[in-house]
Amino acid sequence: MVQPEEVRILTINPGSTSTKFGVFVGTDPLFIKNIRHSTEELEPFEKITDQFSFRKELILKQLEQAEINLEQIRAVVGRGGLLKPIESGVYAVNEAMMRDLRNSPLGEHASNLGGLIAYDIAASLPNAAAFIANPVVVDEFDDIARISGHPLLPRISIFHALNQKATARLHAKSIMRRYEDLNLIVVHLGGGITVGAHKQGRVVDVNQGLDGDGPFSPERTGSLPVGELVRLCFSGKYTQKEILKMIKGEGGLVAYLGTNSAYEVEQRVQNGDKYAKLVYDAMAYQVAKEVGAMATVLHFQVDGILITGGIAHDKYFVNQIIERVHRIGPIHVYPGEDELKALAMNGLRVLSGETTPKVYS
Repeated sequence: MVQPEEVRILTINPGSTSTKFGVFVGTDPLFIKNIRHSTEELEPFEKITDQFSFRKELILKQLEQAEINLEQIRAVVGRGGLLKPIESGVYAVNEAMMRDLRNSPLGEHASNLGGLIAYDIAASLPNAAAFIANPVVVDEFDDIARISGHPLLPRISIFHALNQKATARLHAKSIMRRYEDLNLIVVHLGGGITVGAHKQGRVVDVNQGLDGDGPFSPERTGSLPVGELVRLCFSGKYTQKEILKMIKGEGGLVAYLGTNSAYEVEQRVQNGDKYAKLVYDAMAYQVAKEVGAMATVLHFQVDGILITGGIAHDKYFVNQIIERVHRIGPIHVYPGEDELKALAMNGLRVLSGETTPKVYS
């Protein structure tokens, strides 16, 4: 067991157009870097996994320039990718995981590189181990939540597990309670929006925030009228690729207002744009409806509603939600998301003996 002030942790969070990484002493940042990648830079790589060496070398070069002593690193924690559904927690990176990160059962995503790069760097260091923590495929559903309405289309769990779990644990600590003893509704407001029912440490239900259901978001449609969607698919006007892009990437605020920037929409509202206000209010309205739905999952025994993510900085938007859901339970706002710190926090939980890393198989 080690003390937090003795621990140095390297965290890695690859995104589609960026590589974010940091070195932490416990959970205090020592060095943070966000490298953005142009389309031209990434164009030569046919598959995302082909970017492995390119991104890893960038990370190592920046750490060297910052004069970070890598031999002090005890854990390298990567953002988990599109693996098979797994329980929440911290997982040691092993051969089975790396195989699935390279050939993901759910498709390619830049976050798949997190565990691969973490393992390779850790293997080159004298006292470091590689982990991932709470990837988007965390699945703790109650069986009843999997039933959709047709057996060919079960509901699945894809959500902002890393930030939702980190926020829930931070909140529990702030009120001197155990996360595992609380019933919480956690709202993540970002490019995608997910609302999870956390029942005594398990997310027993959550909307599928990638290309599934729930509120629309800056870039995603969320739930759509199913019959109309089917007719649109077979209208002959759009390809499958175009429809999928419409649902994830060009839906939500992008479709209605031509931007994925909630801040820009907020400015339009303040400048008197009535249509922008209608759409923005509708997004908040749908988030509030989802909170209400998750309250029923918890039998209205809700210890707190936690609102987090980038859009949580917008007091106007958050207040639209609060006005509709404040009677359900006490509301706490945690603006922003710090995924690098969340990864460090999970790495520290392992190194301090608070939790044991799980085995992926």
